[in-house]
Amino acid sequence: MTIQFKDSNYESPGVSGKSGFEDLACYKLALNVVINAHELARNLPPEEKYDLAQQIRKSSKSVTANIAEGYGRYHYKDSLRYLSIARGELNETLAHFNNALALNYIQQAYHRKIHGLIRKTEVALNGFMSYIRKQEKGKDTSKSKNIREEFAAYHAYTSND
Repeated sequence: MTIQFKDSNYESPGVSGKSGFEDLACYKLALNVVINAHELARNLPPEEKYDLAQQIRKSSKSVTANIAEGYGRYHYKDSLRYLSIARGELNETLAHFNNALALNYIQQAYHRKIHGLIRKTEVALNGFMSYIRKQEKGKDTSKSKNIREEFAAYHAYTSND
């Protein structure tokens, strides 16, 4: 079976300069994985409708959902937890593409493109996770509730003034 590799035409609807999870490179790449996973699922034989087709659709969509959820979490450890789940789901999706190749549902050339896309997505996701870790190093803002002024000039008036 011949399946064409597809790219997403997704453009973030957000305001320029006010980015959200939709602007993350890992999210955009993961959307391409979703599109290609669904394209494969549509072209699988009928006996795979409730097996491989359902699994690859579910795992690929879980990648984008967990990136979004991780982005929206307040605490960095929460964010990293969801991003780690996204990475696991991404590798699960790759395993499903590997199964499709082994079962002769896709051609080697298509698999190479998908494999490259998934690895590129994983590198971008790891980069985002590294960025989050670096943001927290040296700054423990979750424990410090102290507020201070750098310089404040106060003048106390007495009743004689």
